[in-house]
Amino acid sequence: MNHSLTIGDITVKYPIIQGGMGVGISKAGLASATANNGGIGVISAAGLGMFDQASDPYKAMASALKKEINKARTLTNGVIGVNIMTAMQNFSSMVKTAFDANIDMLFVGSGLPLDLPAHQPVNNKTKLIPIVSSFRAAKLIVKKWWSRYKKAPDALVLEGPKAGGHLGFKHEEIDHPDYQLEPLLKTMVNNIGSLETFVGKPIPIIAAGGIYTGQDVRRMLALGASGVQMGSRFVTTDECDASETFKRAYIDSVPEDIGIIESPVGLPGRAIINPFLKQVAMGEKHPVHCPFDCIHTCEKENAPYCISLALENARKGRLKNGFAFAGTNAHRASEIISVKALFESLKREWHDVKNEIV
Repeated sequence: MNHSLTIGDITVKYPIIQGGMGVGISKAGLASATANNGGIGVISAAGLGMFDQASDPYKAMASALKKEINKARTLTNGVIGVNIMTAMQNFSSMVKTAFDANIDMLFVGSGLPLDLPAHQPVNNKTKLIPIVSSFRAAKLIVKKWWSRYKKAPDALVLEGPKAGGHLGFKHEEIDHPDYQLEPLLKTMVNNIGSLETFVGKPIPIIAAGGIYTGQDVRRMLALGASGVQMGSRFVTTDECDASETFKRAYIDSVPEDIGIIESPVGLPGRAIINPFLKQVAMGEKHPVHCPFDCIHTCEKENAPYCISLALENARKGRLKNGFAFAGTNAHRASEIISVKALFESLKREWHDVKNEIV
């Protein structure tokens, strides 16, 4: 694996971005380990600190994000990013926290961040990277940013429907051939040049969703991506910030365990189907009082459970009261290894062409 990744004036050794995974799955521990091994480590802001101070969860979340960024900075001199969901009620304060900390990169998804540049202070050098599911969304963001702020994205993450967590696709699109990552990437690569000409700068494309091996990485780069974002592969590492029970859920899963759920936030999501989710599907869970009001798209009046609490329980290993989001390839995990060993494995897979599908 001899390809670096350049975004603006930042270059990392390998074209690997560790995806931001909430609630609390990718914090300073995982992000710093990724950065130390030549990739870009990403802290997920989703749910950080929400359970630390019930009287003012928004303030607690901003404080927790600042703490995680500072912790990561003590653990690495590498490149660190933060992932923030546009749908968060306290989006503005979390973005401000990231900018104030001079985070290297800001990844923003779960909605179109059409006003993101308005939040960026003058002379701040944080790279702005929207997460999109189509060229159409990318074009809308680029055009709006340029017309309003004379600002263009520093890169774009194109996430396909095989990703874990919330998906930017309708149910009928998830398995449709036209909406898979490869055709979406082809369309993006074939058309991004017009946007680059429009704004007068390159806009690297990062492929995401279902990318698991070094061969997958090489294939995405051959299709025109500048790099990839990987989530599930990083979960079963020593440095991942989730509990061992959470990691074991990946290792113990089989392909049939991974399915699509309807999230309370109004989007389909991919997760490991467990007894908790089966109870939800059978109607054995009932609407609960919303303790946080954290996501503005959440249908909290009818939600059978609080998704933030369920994901927090899962992180801690309390899977009787929660569940693990996971990508389509999560079942391929067989052991818990270090992030360093993971990068070594990816490099071996990159060069192993014996069983490569052409």
